[in-house]
Amino acid sequence: MTPCGAGSLVWHVWQPTGAGGAEPPLVLLHGGSGSWTHWVRNIGTLRSWGRTVWVPDLPGFGDSAVPPGGADADALVEPLAEGMRALWGDAPCDLVGFSFGGLTAGLLLAAEPRLARQLVLVGAPAMGVVPERQFTLKGWRHLASAAAQEAAHRHNLAELMLHDATLIDGLALELHQANVVRDRMPRRRLAHTDALARALPAVRCPVHAIYGARDTLYRQWIAALEDAYRAAAPDFRGMALVPDAGHWVQFERPGPFEAALRAALEAGAAGPGRG
Repeated sequence: MTPCGAGSLVWHVWQPTGAGGAEPPLVLLHGGSGSWTHWVRNIGTLRSWGRTVWVPDLPGFGDSAVPPGGADADALVEPLAEGMRALWGDAPCDLVGFSFGGLTAGLLLAAEPRLARQLVLVGAPAMGVVPERQFTLKGWRHLASAAAQEAAHRHNLAELMLHDATLIDGLALELHQANVVRDRMPRRRLAHTDALARALPAVRCPVHAIYGARDTLYRQWIAALEDAYRAAAPDFRGMALVPDAGHWVQFERPGPFEAALRAALEAGAAGPGRG
């Protein structure tokens, strides 16, 4: 745990199971209304690469305290930066951010560029290419019965998170129900702006992007994303699209996602790009 407002920022860490351990910390930031469990299907594989994996519950989510002085991604920058320095000093990490966590990661490295060796953005919003919101979620907190709330959660998972509706029942629904009740930052707005695109020019490390090809955030505008990244990130290394996957790509298609992530991390560590 590291300080966060009136409480603590909770970090989860897994040591490598394969050969290695000398690589920088691999830090995963989860999405909105989530927790570290957004990565639950990937941690074992990442450990087998010889990586030490760090996954915080972001401030205001999971078991972490709310951040001081704000209720959106920009309020998370200071407690995350302080926590990272407290845990591994000045050594840069490899930073991977999913959805709201991708926006947070971009804002973090724009303010603190030395914190990461490279950045991988997964299903990140706020790139300024979508003219209007592409999905409609249902409220659930006002619903009196557990059955009605569960129906709303199923709708929301199908509407935003997963392309394959057969994956909703079981682990995905269990994780989602456990996470949303601990979301204390429900009025986030920056994800629906171009905040990430405006932050990326200040990010000096290699930047990679991975998306599900059926990501509901973008729909027909997903083809415009790569050009938007090239225009915004000084050292953009490319975008991978995972077939038959929606927004929660690392859960829905863990094998292809992990292959894309490994390729990105290896390319970014190999040397300088066009920037």
